Amino acid sequence: MSTAVPERPADLSGTGPDEGSGAVGRSRPAMPRGIGWSVRWIAALTVCQATLMVGLGLLITGPARHRWPITAEDGVNEAFVRLRTGTLTTLSAIASQAGNTGTVIGVTLASCLGLILIPRLPMWRQAVFLAVAVSLQSLVFLVITFAVDRHRPEVHRLDGSLPTSSYTSGHTGAATAIYGGLALLALSRLRGPWRTVVACLLCVLPLLVGLARLYRGMHHPTDVMGGLVNGTLSLLIARRALLADGAVAAPPAPAPAPAADPSRPVAPGRTAVIFNPTVTDEAGRDALRRVLEHHGHTAPVFVETTAEDPGGGQTAGAVRDGATLVVVCGGDGTLRAAAESLAGTDVPLALVPCGTGNLLARNLGLPLAPADALDAALRGTAHRVDLGRIEGDGLPPTHFAAMAGAGLDAATMRRANAADRAKAVLGWPTYVFAVLRELRTPRTGVSVRLDGAPALRRTARMVLVGNIGTVQGGVTLLPDARADDGRLDLLILDPRGFGGWLSALWTLLRGGTTTSREGGEGGAPVEFFTFRRAEFTFDAELPRELDGDPVTAGRQLTAEVRPGALTVLLPAREQ
Repeated sequence: MSTAVPERPADLSGTGPDEGSGAVGRSRPAMPRGIGWSVRWIAALTVCQATLMVGLGLLITGPARHRWPITAEDGVNEAFVRLRTGTLTTLSAIASQAGNTGTVIGVTLASCLGLILIPRLPMWRQAVFLAVAVSLQSLVFLVITFAVDRHRPEVHRLDGSLPTSSYTSGHTGAATAIYGGLALLALSRLRGPWRTVVACLLCVLPLLVGLARLYRGMHHPTDVMGGLVNGTLSLLIARRALLADGAVAAPPAPAPAPAADPSRPVAPGRTAVIFNPTVTDEAGRDALRRVLEHHGHTAPVFVETTAEDPGGGQTAGAVRDGATLVVVCGGDGTLRAAAESLAGTDVPLALVPCGTGNLLARNLGLPLAPADALDAALRGTAHRVDLGRIEGDGLPPTHFAAMAGAGLDAATMRRANAADRAKAVLGWPTYVFAVLRELRTPRTGVSVRLDGAPALRRTARMVLVGNIGTVQGGVTLLPDARADDGRLDLLILDPRGFGGWLSALWTLLRGGTTTSREGGEGGAPVEFFTFRRAEFTFDAELPRELDGDPVTAGRQLTAEVRPGALTVLLPAREQ
């Protein structure tokens, strides 16, 4: 069986990763246009937006007030009054309600929470985009009402109103920002014919709100048009700053799976199921047994892990007994123990995520429902993925499948793992609360030697080595990490002060950067590197973790990649 792994794209800087001293580490200072640039960019464009909208308002109420079409607006408002009926008045009240302050705030909060909590990998950037778009529209609206004094139409009005200017229509602007923002997200995230239908329905809502405000005598036509323009400009600014590509397109096809090994079709044979009994009850085991039997894997042997042996011994025993397939049902710790015994063998692994993090399963695109994950894996093919090998003072050589680190992340895992009841109830948000409690983890000095190159000197609150890039909550910590690229990725986190933390958070929420730099001096809140072998020496003893499990603290770590060391069954990808 071939174990070749694809190489990274060529280094365009002119110094390839294997040239010179042999250094392959590439430092990428995170987000050269990070939070500071984005805030200034948003602020500058918002000032331009407010200036434009105020200028149009002063034009409408000044030099243009005696010119067409402004002179025709009273006739339009009176025509809407003549159209009033009981049914239309009721419908207009409903439509107008869709743009009032309470409704817009409620829809915005519900949408943002939904984007964060419902998807398998929460959409933090999309949630921030919606919140910023609505907030920008509201801010500019307030500026306009202070700067432009325009009386409401001289017709019978069906609603009470605050003593604010008629220009612009705040209901229409707010509706444009929230429903237009949701339409953009629908276009970028949904698939199939419903994508366009949902987006069009959402785009119609601001128009209905505007018509309702005209019908109810609350605004002139140019006030409603101004609201549409104000909301649209806020959307464009927020999208450009917060959604990286700024394009509305169908979502990209799923990332290609690691290269399949066509020489080893997975045929039914002796199947061992290594399961963690704390997360897999009898009903769960019965469901897995039915899936295995459906795929021809009859009489599977179920072996439970113990506190003393979380899966390594059971997996090694299954291999010795001639298992042709090992199913691992548990969290990242169970997977790491099993991978330790499967590393370098040709026995395929079917991963069934049952823990809280399930990082490798998430990054490999497996379903998170146990029975669905097993069914998808058995319908797929065998693929080679990398493992990391790590050792240090007080830490014997061992493998990890997802991530290993020292500092803040290890302290976070230690606190989260101590809260077993909270993890069982809350799931991955437990890690969010844990990291907030550990933000004061002190920084320390560290020497980093990548692939034999001269050591880099840094200070850090956290050093994270990863075989994959996305963690709980959908946050991408290592944007270039892939489980099959024959390398490991490194994040060094060193924010200083409140601004540094904001910059670091902004960088991670935006998915990092791909900008390359060689031989940097450090000092950025976040830095990224890639390597095959790395040696770390810390000035102080730090907590450490492997795949979410705390291990003994220490001052030294050596990490290296084992390309293609693990064979995993993965579902077929769409072409």
